[in-house]
Amino acid sequence: MILSKKLLKHKSIKHSFLNRSGGVSTGIYKGMNCGKGSLDHKKNVKKNLITACKKISSSYIKLVLLNQIHSNKYHFIDNYNLKKNYKGDALITKKKKLILGILTADCAPIFIYDKELKLISAIHAGWKGAYKGIVKRVVKFFVKKGSKLENLIAAIGPCISQKNYEVGNDFKKKFLKQTNKNRIFFERKKNKTYFSLNKYIYFQLKQLGIKKIDIIDKDTYNPRNQFFSARRSKFNGENDYGRNISLIMIK
Repeated sequence: MILSKKLLKHKSIKHSFLNRSGGVSTGIYKGMNCGKGSLDHKKNVKKNLITACKKISSSYIKLVLLNQIHSNKYHFIDNYNLKKNYKGDALITKKKKLILGILTADCAPIFIYDKELKLISAIHAGWKGAYKGIVKRVVKFFVKKGSKLENLIAAIGPCISQKNYEVGNDFKKKFLKQTNKNRIFFERKKNKTYFSLNKYIYFQLKQLGIKKIDIIDKDTYNPRNQFFSARRSKFNGENDYGRNISLIMIK
């Protein structure tokens, strides 16, 4: 289990960024693959999800997941209707004992917590979602609900590192068209361009006025860190990949 030091200080919530360690899946999914959308055996995925929820001392029946679509769409859950199919890339709630889950395999999982209102969010942010403003929309919703920016704590979980995130010229042009300030998130090495996803998200959070931000600096591409990685799987010629899960709940 990987924890945010800034979130860990607050006893009213539980959270964890989980890698593939443990679990019952085999083959290319070996370990704790939590991806319902993967081609892994469904019974194995369910067992892995049950194990993941136990790691934060809770139950699978309280878990809410998204059909993630690389968008800027979020859902505020104000009841315990867990059977609803949520489509989007962020979940927000004030409900106790409700687990918000985000699946990733190189994209960034993000948690935001209001220590006064006891409001939490779990966000899935790949480059598309981050570019479309998923983080900004969630923070604006927090403010609309009465949050003060000084009470917000954010944690950016493990994602692909800049040194392993090679991108094309069109990708860079798209970001520079948004604002020339985005230049700082790109690095040029040996005629190749690399992008920093977590620094881009960190900058967005800072720009929005959040001062308490944790970055879990773990590269999902590096096999030594024991994470599933879509890009690494593609490089290895595999036809699919597992998903890591990140969980947060109010006790």
